[in-house]
Amino acid sequence: MEKNLSALGFMSGTSGDGVDSSVISSNGKDSIIIKYNRYDTYPSKLSNKIHRIKENISKMQDLLKYSSFIEELEREITEFHVDIAIKISKKINYDLIGFHGHTLYHNADEKISKQIGLGNSLSLKTNKTVVYDFRQNDIKNGGEGAPLAPIFHLALIKTLFKESKVKIPISILNIGGIANITEIDKNFKITSRDIGPGNCLIDKWMRKNSNKPFDKDGNLAMKGKIDKFIFDQYMDNYYYSKINSKRSLDTNDFDISFAKGLSLDNGITTVTDLTSELLSKKIGNNNIYVCGGGRKNKYLINSLKNKIQNKVFLIDDLNIDGDFVESQAFAFIAIRSYLGLPISFPSTTNCKTPTVGGTIIKNF
Repeated sequence: MEKNLSALGFMSGTSGDGVDSSVISSNGKDSIIIKYNRYDTYPSKLSNKIHRIKENISKMQDLLKYSSFIEELEREITEFHVDIAIKISKKINYDLIGFHGHTLYHNADEKISKQIGLGNSLSLKTNKTVVYDFRQNDIKNGGEGAPLAPIFHLALIKTLFKESKVKIPISILNIGGIANITEIDKNFKITSRDIGPGNCLIDKWMRKNSNKPFDKDGNLAMKGKIDKFIFDQYMDNYYYSKINSKRSLDTNDFDISFAKGLSLDNGITTVTDLTSELLSKKIGNNNIYVCGGGRKNKYLINSLKNKIQNKVFLIDDLNIDGDFVESQAFAFIAIRSYLGLPISFPSTTNCKTPTVGGTIIKNF
């Protein structure tokens, strides 16, 4: 029987609010045991710095222009991860760390994806083997560098299928800053792509127009009215020209200038409904299980349910905490990388052939 490895997976999502951490045990193929999850909020000073730098980076040249600020932020984010890794190692043992880092800039057309995080430093200070920088091999092999979680989604569904908890075909919709979907057919073949904004437009509207970082549970969106003129104008002008053809997206692909002038309530309702409209256009016919922070936005989920005919469930209905699917994914991907197994595929990232990814660092 194949030996399982245990890994700690980190996910610092595009919302920039904190770090999800998970420890799983797996053979890197079809056996997953979830052992531990936790969430740590970034101090507001660090979170504000992430958003400030991210908003200043809209093109490749900005990475150079703001390089000294980026290096400082990279050190701070790495130290934050170091502290968490040490705390977790006192509670539970693990072999590897899968370090996603924080995405500052992603542009599939330019073949650039910039995640910040110092793998060398993390390995040195935790005395653990670190796997990080997962996207570069995929990009070199013609891929878009994302999404990377689908191979974990597949393994998770295989595990649940064996336990007779799910039927296939099935889809997993992850609503983070960007929303991506993994579709699994009746032969366990996967296809995936980013399908639109997740929380990024909603969170940006709240940060710009209120003192809150997000619309908790979609409560504010429930109070406003959709501005039909702005909604239709956005769909006609922006969506079809900008994002319809890409497989991977970045939060920079979306802005909220189209809603300028709307009240806080009407703006958030319009932006949230637009988000669900964009997602509804890219979803197939499978039953859908939703994970990621966006699943907690009741207005967004209900709006999505009203626009599509499929059944929409929360992944939590399967006894899986939907907050930690991505951090579990990067623990799993670290194990696959360590074992030399591919993490991206032509049907997930558009790469030419299945691609092994991740840089493995043992710096102790």
